[in-house]
Amino acid sequence: MLVSEPVNYGEVKLRIEEILKEKGISKNKICKDLDIPRGNFNRYCRNDFQRIDAALLCKLCWYLEVEISELVVYTRPEE
Repeated sequence: MLVSEPVNYGEVKLRIEEILKEKGISKNKICKDLDIPRGNFNRYCRNDFQRIDAALLCKLCWYLEVEISELVVYTRPEE
């Protein structure tokens, strides 16, 4: 049986940490204000996730006053 290599389509990263630093907002504050469990939030900050919750993206864009394109970055794989 032939097993094919997984295709690399690139990666999606969240710029949460950068934006928090730029705006002077602590992780504790945003987690409290948006009622997000700190452990889950830390995983998003580390880009350690498989799926992204659309409702969370909406909350973050609203709270941080950013467009989604400022929060989410897609990087194409190197060819």
